[in-house]
Amino acid sequence: MTTQPISNEVALRIALAAKVLPNVSVGDLIEALQTNLDDEEITEKSLSKLTVTQFKKSFGKMYEIDGEEEGENVDNSDMEAFKEAVRILWGETGYFEQSSPIEPYEEGDMPNSIRIAVASNTAEQLDGHFGSCHRYLIYQLSADELKLIDVRSAIEADLAEEKNTYRVNLIRDCPVLYIMSIGGPAAAKVIQAYIYPMKVSQGGSAREILADLQKAIATSPPPWLAKILGIGTGERVKNYKAVSG
Repeated sequence: MTTQPISNEVALRIALAAKVLPNVSVGDLIEALQTNLDDEEITEKSLSKLTVTQFKKSFGKMYEIDGEEEGENVDNSDMEAFKEAVRILWGETGYFEQSSPIEPYEEGDMPNSIRIAVASNTAEQLDGHFGSCHRYLIYQLSADELKLIDVRSAIEADLAEEKNTYRVNLIRDCPVLYIMSIGGPAAAKVIQAYIYPMKVSQGGSAREILADLQKAIATSPPPWLAKILGIGTGERVKNYKAVSG
């Protein structure tokens, strides 16, 4: 592990690079990078120094490579995977999307709002599973306002002894979690942390999906949402009109 946290942008590059390398986990990739970078921190600057030759040597045993400079014993498809992974780690345009801009927010800026975590791999999309998404988009949401206030990398969860616990702790301040899917044991941990999981199996634009939640807050919030918002049973009818049809 590095001594400094990996930035969100670098974490996204590592997660995407691991996906194009057969049988390579995020943990394997981080270990290889630490070896190649001679104990430098894993940053955009240090990744820009990485070469394909250096990179493939780190996986010699995994790919049965004997370490020749030109890699003549490397299968062409493996070599192409190494090249693509390095381009992703360099941050070349077209291989990953830049992180979405964080909007200014301080506690108390949005009265009667709630914090939402969205499992994501790409831009402002709900396209992640709880146990494997690259990051969580953190939104502050009220009936008439929505702000992306943070993007939290989940890459180090793969190195944690308790992966699900790590992920829960990452979003513990969010009483609502949107995911495409979640396993039973993970769901139990999420619920035990007083986080309400909302499964949207088809995924989609995070902002469009959260717009539906805003409508519910403005009209007739379901009991679980009213409880999170602190709306008493008697107040729900008085303060919110029912959704027609």
